[in-house]
Amino acid sequence: MTFRACFSFRPRFAFPRFLVLAFSALLLSIAIQGSASAQTGPRVYLMRGLANVFSTGMDTLAGQLQAKGIRAEVYEYGQWQELANDAVAWSRANRRAPVVIVGHSLGADAAIQMAERMTAMGIAPRLVVTFDPVGVTTVGRSGGRFVNIYQSNNGFGKALTKGPGFTGTLVNRNENAASAQGIDHFNIEKAEAFHQQVIAMVRALSARPKPRPQPAPVADPAAPSASLGATPATASAAGPAAEKISATPAATPATAH
Repeated sequence: MTFRACFSFRPRFAFPRFLVLAFSALLLSIAIQGSASAQTGPRVYLMRGLANVFSTGMDTLAGQLQAKGIRAEVYEYGQWQELANDAVAWSRANRRAPVVIVGHSLGADAAIQMAERMTAMGIAPRLVVTFDPVGVTTVGRSGGRFVNIYQSNNGFGKALTKGPGFTGTLVNRNENAASAQGIDHFNIEKAEAFHQQVIAMVRALSARPKPRPQPAPVADPAAPSASLGATPATASAAGPAAEKISATPAATPATAH
């Protein structure tokens, strides 16, 4: 004798299929956008100076940044206008990801001009590092943090000043003392100590601060004390924690000074 099932079980309620698919697509979109945002670190534009002979320290620094997972590219200083356009478009496409500009000699002059153009277009660079600027000595309408590493005793380098409309911060670092170690205008951008300082500044842009610890609860004076002689805990502020930046390096040949 063969028995056949005479009943089947069906849930009383089921979500419509299109709602399930729509909800799944929404979750996937959120996950993808969050991942892209988390992975977009700073992009560094480095500019050489004149003649494609000097400023090779920019190439070395770019390689060191790339080794840290930071996107870094080297260009000729005369490209600063199109680089500004590219940087603004890239930052907007990546949720206003930070842009860094580094330049030596005429490349330092171009870095300032690029920063001003970017600011006029609506997105200021987050960090600008100049090595011995020679012609442009005033930072005009620009935002961002400027760090000028220069020597006033080598016949080329100049300090920078804040011009009308400048809304960022500016630090001039006179490195005349480095002359004793043979540092001058033609190799200041090659100094390893300065490279490490720039790398640290770039990596700090993607550091996420640790959550601040909550203060210890204050005991209610009217409530009975749980233990006598106890000292309330105090909280200390936590410093920022650096994390590795993920990006795709792509170097571009350029001329130098």
